[in-house]
Amino acid sequence: MVEYHDREWGVPVHEDRLLFEFLILEGAQAGLSWMTILRKREAYRKAFKDFEPAAVARFRETTVDRLLTVTAIVRNRRKIESAVRNARVALAIAKEHGSFDRYVWSFVGGRPKGNAWKTMGDIPAETAESRALSKDLIARGANFVGPTICYAFMQATGLVNDHLVTCFRYRQLR
Repeated sequence: MVEYHDREWGVPVHEDRLLFEFLILEGAQAGLSWMTILRKREAYRKAFKDFEPAAVARFRETTVDRLLTVTAIVRNRRKIESAVRNARVALAIAKEHGSFDRYVWSFVGGRPKGNAWKTMGDIPAETAESRALSKDLIARGANFVGPTICYAFMQATGLVNDHLVTCFRYRQLR
């Protein structure tokens, strides 16, 4: 967790594949700890074709059934089917907006939203921006993208800087 925090969490992401990866992993995390998902991340990358949306969008029922036997990932049918559905949504969004990156960053005006939290208790579970992203993704057919999941996604991918002001990463990412 320390390495993930120090090197990756909150760093602005502008690559469609990596944004899609975080969206799927945040959805998979629902009801579980983030540590559980981080430990399974490499297995997810293998199972989900390195999170290439076009490859995941082509998954059929037989692939979903096979993934339900892979013990190295979370074996939840709804979450696996959600990844396939969300891949199709991400591809449609990329086609409409020029990239998935352009779409997600539009919810924060194209640049990271800087916050100035002093304590962990100050950090919200969701915001107006995450509610807007969630609402739009759901309207497009995505699932496992509620406002709390979307906010975690926004934090992880640097759309918002939610490092505490006392954290060394806060200033580095400002």
